[in-house]
This record gives sequence, structure tokens and C-alpha cells, in this order.
Amino acid sequence: MLSKRALSINPSATLAITSRAKQMKKDGIDVIPFAAGEPDFDTPDNIKKAAIEAINSGFTKYTPSSGIPELKKAICEKLKKDNHLDYAPENILVSTGAKQCLYNIVQALINPGDEVLIPIPYWVSHPEMVKLADGKCVFLPTVNFKINQKILETAVTNKTKALILNSPSNPTGAVYDEQELRKIAAICKKHSIYVISDEIYELLIYGKKHISIASFDQDIKKLTIVVNGVSKTYAMTGWRIGYCAGQKEIIKAASSIQDHSTSNPNSIAQKAALEALTGPQDAIKKMKRAYHKRRDYMTQRLQKIKKVKAALPDGAFYVFADVSRLYNQGIPDSVEFCRLLLEKHHVATVPGKAFGDDRYIRLSYATSENNIKKGLDRIEAFVKTFAVK
Repeated sequence: MLSKRALSINPSATLAITSRAKQMKKDGIDVIPFAAGEPDFDTPDNIKKAAIEAINSGFTKYTPSSGIPELKKAICEKLKKDNHLDYAPENILVSTGAKQCLYNIVQALINPGDEVLIPIPYWVSHPEMVKLADGKCVFLPTVNFKINQKILETAVTNKTKALILNSPSNPTGAVYDEQELRKIAAICKKHSIYVISDEIYELLIYGKKHISIASFDQDIKKLTIVVNGVSKTYAMTGWRIGYCAGQKEIIKAASSIQDHSTSNPNSIAQKAALEALTGPQDAIKKMKRAYHKRRDYMTQRLQKIKKVKAALPDGAFYVFADVSRLYNQGIPDSVEFCRLLLEKHHVATVPGKAFGDDRYIRLSYATSENNIKKGLDRIEAFVKTFAVK
């Protein structure tokens, strides 16, 4: 009854676990939420006020499918100021979240059989989007969660069409530095490989600097589609506004796909996003300070738990912890680890298998310090239930 395309897609492990955790909470169970990839902060007041003003002024109708002009202009100004990238409004597409931008781009670029390079670990939706375009996923090994020039060069074939690059990374928090990106850019330019640069966690970096690969020169800029949005930075996940920037022809094709799927992103949320980009930025600094403190505490606690390994992430709000040394002591894989942890100790995490590496689990520190302490206490108790030597 169903299409092969529909049957080939895996459900989102993140959404499935989050849904189960929410149901348990409704049932009165005290669940610690380390699974969801969204800020626990409220959307800043100035942004909410802009949305209310949009409603009161009657800005509730259809807008241009690819986004309102004033928001596109603000995005161009943001990219110029923060990323040293010059784009015109015709190079911008505003979508229902960065996820839709990514989907539209993949649909616009990938033909059946085209190979798309995806570093492991990857965000759960990246390979599924490639499958939906009938492309072929080529998964790349990483060193310290990042690809290098040698890994990339070895993977390139005459069918390679694109590379999906995610920095800062979900699920690992890894951040590519300028030297690493320049080497990757050189390979992509050499082989004319498009770069789909997922930069949604751009402003959530601790001690390092975000570099957009498109900023190096015109050649790599022409090959790159920069994807970003307001969800993570401004605690606006439910508002569903993302944007991308790239060559006019690519953006036009992606916009046409959007025309016939969802049409314009929410009109009210676009006005809110406009305020987010152009209004006061103080709330970001406050949230970032909190994430930084939580990151340090969570990582230090995990490193003290026997048989668990956790590297300090440079960005986003996740720790990708290696729990594989427990697998020969009653736990077969990351899926069962997360299931038991949720059902028995009421801590929601995401199995690394969903991100392409079964050795790990992902923990989000986008929750309160009290939750983090309680959750880590429970994880420590959970690990101690096994005969750890």
C-alpha cells in the first residue's frame, strides 16, 4: 500500500523518545529531559511582543512563499555582519524551520543515484532527506567527530554531488576551525562538490569561533548553501523559522519546491524572527552563559562515572557520551541502554545508533541545573546496577 520511499524512512528516534518521556510525565512520573534538542528558556519578550503586534495589526494572511522582503533583508545584513557573506534577497529562502530549508535544498540538488557525503555521527534527519531524494548516502568516518582532508578525498567518486557539513554539530558539539574548513573547501572546489552547511547552532559556541565555510572565497561560496535559523539561538523552536542562502538558481529551485509543498512560512512567526535578528541580543548572552556552565558540569560528572567516556563539546548543547564499555555487561546496544534508563530510572536520552554510532548516547544540557544534577545522579546509579569491574 505504501511507497518504497515512505517505507525506506526511519522514524526520528529523538522525537519518539521525547514523546514517550512526555507521556510518562503526564502519567505523573518525574522524568529528567536529556533528549529534546530545544532550549528550556522562554522566547525573549521583545520577540513575543513583535508577534502580538503582528496579530493585532492583521498580519495574518499569506506572504510571499519564500519569505517577507524585510526579513530577507535582515538575514542578508546578519550574514554580512556575522559571517562576512554578501547576499542579496534573491539569494535567501525563508522556510518553516531550518529542517525544511535542508529538505528543499536536497530535493533541489540531488538526482537519483547522486552520492551525498555525510560524516558520522550525523543529525538524524540528514540521511533520511537524502533517501527521500533517491540519493545515495556515503557515510564518512571521523577523527574526534570531524572529517579531515584525507577522509574526504578518499570518499569522492564521479557520482559525488554534495557534502553535508554540520558545525557546531548535533549530536557531538564538535566545531570545525578555520584551517580544517579551508582544507575541506579545497577538496570541494577541486571536485565541484556542493556543501550544505548546517550552521543552526552557530552562536552556541564556547571558547571557539564560528567560521562559515562559504566565507573563504567566491568559488567555495558558489558551491555552498548556508542553512541557519532562529530556533536554537533565540529559544524559538516552536515558531518554525529557518533560512538558507546560496546561488540564485539553487534558491529559486528550492523556493519552487516550497511553493508546491507548504507555501509561505507562518506570517506571524516571520515578524517575530525579524525582531529576533534586528532587536536586542542580550538574551543570547544570558542563555549562552547558562549553557556554558551546564556543559562544564555535565561533562565533568560524566567523566567521573566508571566505564563512561565524555569529551568536552565546543558548541551546541549536547554531550555525546561513550557507554559502549557497558555493552558486555547486560546491555547490548545504545537503544537498550536508553530504553532501560528511561523506563527504570526515568532519564530520557537518545541512542547513538540514531546518529550512526551505536557506542554513544546523546544528552542535552538544555535543561535546568537541578534537572542536570538529578539526571546525572540517576545515570550514575543506573550504571552501578551493572557488575562494573
